[in-house]
Amino acid sequence: MFDSDVIKKGINDQAVLQAMHDVDRRKFVSDKFSDVAYDDRALPIGEEQTISQPFIVAFMTESLQIEEGNKVLEVGTGSGYQTAVLSKLGAKVSTIEINKKLFKESSKRLTDLGYDDISFHHGDGNKGVPDQSPYDRILVTAAPAEIPRDLIDQLAINGIMVIPVGNQSEVQYLYRIKKLNDDEITKDKILPVYFVPLIKS
Repeated sequence: MFDSDVIKKGINDQAVLQAMHDVDRRKFVSDKFSDVAYDDRALPIGEEQTISQPFIVAFMTESLQIEEGNKVLEVGTGSGYQTAVLSKLGAKVSTIEINKKLFKESSKRLTDLGYDDISFHHGDGNKGVPDQSPYDRILVTAAPAEIPRDLIDQLAINGIMVIPVGNQSEVQYLYRIKKLNDDEITKDKILPVYFVPLIKS
């Protein structure tokens, strides 16, 4: 697969690398991209959305510092690939997707692949899934112009959120947010990235 490329780029968490190895990326892309499914690059999944490159998936997952049993909210299910990686790490995953077609496809795909412990939601990811909050970790897979306040509110105290931020016309950065209390967060800029925009309803 792509383990060697990911390791060369500095991913050190063995649990993350094992999860990346265990989740077959080919099952999350269309047949016409099956021959490049293991390349370290983003690929289109339809609806003007993409599946992130393996390094970015691994880097964001490692940055979350997931512990088994963590409640994790994923904003932007997409193809379901990142969702599967989070589940493989033993997280209790809730995932939300605004695009109805992708929502139906990814929920069916993950269910068919045996991921029966994931909570699927169709709606605006900017608003999160408040009914199941607070979350120990939040992972956002599309870029808002600013960090949504609703997501910060749904993060548990000492929880971590990893999120790309910025408009399409400017340099975006991946941030790691830690919630210290209800009124205070830390915000670390950790990597320049390029993501599709986080759509609002």
